[in-house]
Amino acid sequence: MPPSNESDKVQQLEGRLLSLDLGTRRIGVAVSDELRLTVRPLPHITRTNWKQLVRMLSELRGNFDAQGIVIGLPIKMDGTEGPAALEARRIARNLELTLRVPVFLQDERLTSFEAKQNLSPSGVAATQVTGRLDSEAAALILRDFISSL
Repeated sequence: MPPSNESDKVQQLEGRLLSLDLGTRRIGVAVSDELRLTVRPLPHITRTNWKQLVRMLSELRGNFDAQGIVIGLPIKMDGTEGPAALEARRIARNLELTLRVPVFLQDERLTSFEAKQNLSPSGVAATQVTGRLDSEAAALILRDFISSL
């Protein structure tokens, strides 16, 4: 019997998940462990072109043996979707077709704000916060996604 919803679909997958926080200049990346108990941020990807993105994600997926990808869905505070959410949906659909891997969307409201709050008191220099912010947000997106299962 096929999965009845996205939660069933992801629970049938075993292994690590990758997470992406899509930005206009950088893409934050995070990965879970095999049991999905912990999540850690990875170095961000500088956004260039589609071919380069697919190559880098394919490499990451292979290196970590990731069985699925979670992409942050930028929903507005009022619950509506704007152009950024439509772009995230388009990228998710294209990645699923190109990489032949299940791709899931997760509401990312306030993750960048929370990521900044998490990095500031941890002693991370202000100049380093920008470089780590996207991947820290990707880690929060993945934690939220795993928690919602």
